[in-house]
Amino acid sequence: MHSHVYDRPPRSLWANWQAALLFLVCLFVYLVATGSEAFAHAVTAGDKGYIQEVAGVKLLPFVYLGAKHMMTGYDHILFLFGVIFFLYRLQHIGMYVSLFALGHSTTMILGVYFNVGINSYLIDAIIGLSVVYKALDNIGAFQRWLGTQPNTKIATLVFGLFHGFGLATKIIEYEISPNGLVPNLLAFNVGVEIGQLLALGVILIGMSYWRRTLSFAQHAYTANVAMMSAGFMLVGMQLTGYFVS
Repeated sequence: MHSHVYDRPPRSLWANWQAALLFLVCLFVYLVATGSEAFAHAVTAGDKGYIQEVAGVKLLPFVYLGAKHMMTGYDHILFLFGVIFFLYRLQHIGMYVSLFALGHSTTMILGVYFNVGINSYLIDAIIGLSVVYKALDNIGAFQRWLGTQPNTKIATLVFGLFHGFGLATKIIEYEISPNGLVPNLLAFNVGVEIGQLLALGVILIGMSYWRRTLSFAQHAYTANVAMMSAGFMLVGMQLTGYFVS
């Protein structure tokens, strides 16, 4: 299944960018309010201390930590929002979300188990680019520029792999105990999937109401432009952090 190619409605350029600017201001306020930890994968200081200190099998705490990470992971949620933006059937939504979950889970578990990490700023910059990619895909940019539509299923899986590496890198930096490592990682992954389903449910409820209004046709293009701008902003923040750290 290919992504929906959206023809921009005849709205003024200023009106489009007004809405995009409002979105970016809200995102910026959120990032500032949540502190510097929000510039990478969201793991609070308290959670970081727990991961560093705990030893042995702790299934429920790691399920909670995984769910919390996904529910507060703005980069994941933005990408997920882009993936399901033009998906209307539950089987299609399930297929793409499953591909993302497969990629995310694989690299998160294997990355931590085999101690394979990537610089957190660089991997989060790539995750920001995944948001940009999905927004461009949603507005049909690749078909116009390249004359062909990239395989959206493969792209979702590949970017899922990068998203998983982002979290694996953080967990490695926090030096999780090898005692109970595999069960705790599996529990964390279960929590991530629970959080993903909860976030997806909220998004779908909001989208279902929005799609019933004329506003969806009027603002769908703008929403994806705003999402693309947010992705570029996240990339810029991460690359700035990489060069000044």
